[in-house]
Amino acid sequence: MASRCPSGLSRCLSLAAVAFLLLFFVLIVRTLTRERLGFDTLAPCTRDDRDFIAVDDGAIDRFRQGLRFATVSIDEGQYDTEALDRIIQFIIQSYPVLHSSSRVKWQRVANYSLLYQIKGENQNLKPYLMMAHLDVVPADADEWDFPPFGADLHDGFIYARGAVDNKHAVFGILEAVEYLLKNKIPQRSFYISFGHDEEVMGSHGAKNVAKLLEDSGVQFEYIIDEGLVVSTKVLSFVAKPTAFIGVSEKGYMTVKLRANVTGGHASVPGRENSIGILANAVSRMLDTPHPSMLGTGPEVGMLENLAAELPFPVQVIMSNLWLFGPIVSRLMSMSPLMSAIIRTTTAVTMFNAGVKDNVLPSSAEAIVNHRIHPSQSVSEVFEYDRRIINDDRVQMETLYSMEPHPVSGFGSDDFGYQTIRSTINQIWGQNGIVILPGLFMAATDTKHFLKLSKNIYRFAPSVLELEDLKRIHGVNERISLQNYEEVPNFYYHLMINSDVESLGSDTHDKSSHEDF
Repeated sequence: MASRCPSGLSRCLSLAAVAFLLLFFVLIVRTLTRERLGFDTLAPCTRDDRDFIAVDDGAIDRFRQGLRFATVSIDEGQYDTEALDRIIQFIIQSYPVLHSSSRVKWQRVANYSLLYQIKGENQNLKPYLMMAHLDVVPADADEWDFPPFGADLHDGFIYARGAVDNKHAVFGILEAVEYLLKNKIPQRSFYISFGHDEEVMGSHGAKNVAKLLEDSGVQFEYIIDEGLVVSTKVLSFVAKPTAFIGVSEKGYMTVKLRANVTGGHASVPGRENSIGILANAVSRMLDTPHPSMLGTGPEVGMLENLAAELPFPVQVIMSNLWLFGPIVSRLMSMSPLMSAIIRTTTAVTMFNAGVKDNVLPSSAEAIVNHRIHPSQSVSEVFEYDRRIINDDRVQMETLYSMEPHPVSGFGSDDFGYQTIRSTINQIWGQNGIVILPGLFMAATDTKHFLKLSKNIYRFAPSVLELEDLKRIHGVNERISLQNYEEVPNFYYHLMINSDVESLGSDTHDKSSHEDF
């Protein structure tokens, strides 16, 4: 005789089935109704457009000449002042409309930085700020295929230090604003800042520019500086090119670890010495990385908006990180790049101990560098390190620290983000492009401008493959001629698109801007 299920169990199974169906419904609805972060209503930028900036031989020559000035920054306060002075004089001579227009006020700041104010017709509109920097990192000519300050043209690429970090932005902005002032009447005022020591923390250039602006009382609708880029292969599982707009910047902390013990002769070593104590501390730090912060920072927006480009089952996962977050976090942690997006990173960069092969060192030191996720603070990271090391014999000292930057808005109503996003789509989206909010993991001059706007974005108009990223600060830095032509067009269309009063305005169109 068949047995019956107890009525209580049957009821539980029924409730479980209902709960499962309800959960399934919620997951599907969230997947299909997630917010889209962009308006793709602007016409693409093409060579046939009346306001397309054709980058002719003269513009290329100006850029190449700018690359030949070896504006190298070595350390804080150590930069080539002669080269900086020469590039400034070259800029003044090469862009006469910008430096003579009645709409423009400009000045040198801290001797070698440049600040411009371009007055728009509508003073009721909040101005915006575009930033770039004149200085570059050193380059060893012996390692390069071409002279790093020769700006040689080879197979459609210009090779030079600063080609993509960051003189292409400097000269792209200059070409764009020169063209704008010749042909249009800007509606919204804007500012341009070119720092001269960004590569060594900007403590003389950008810092003084920011102080000058703070003292003037100006506040910006948005700020755009160097940052993330356009790439066709950075996400191997996405067929379209991908552009990332940095909506935050990781914090930074350098910690010195030191172990002190009694030294002695190597012939009668004790069970532990300073090297062993410090090595154990470092090992514990590396074996116990900082926790994943997935779900608390800008990576949520990145993943949820990436979902539309993925197979539907993966879309469900990415659109419901509240449920699948732990699984996604574990998978992302397997990749160094993806792991760096979701957590504070730990890198041991220096280790010093010992003076002789037969002497037990009385002290050992290590330097640890952290890049801090926006959802954590410097003090939290320091305390986590202390707990993980858990050894009173290891002294900890913070040598330098900077808190993570606030996360700027990237929603459908955020003017700065949407204007940058729409402009990227105009320049690079003719055949489709994925544009995502992202986290910038390096450092920029924006750290000095945090009081001047709540909307700070980090995007460089560079088209780079994954293998090209190592050229930045590395060997054979280069930019293609095609990409350089896109740079002034990006900045020019950004200026035009910023002239509207609000997102979705009828004036958000090329034909609406007044010509001379």
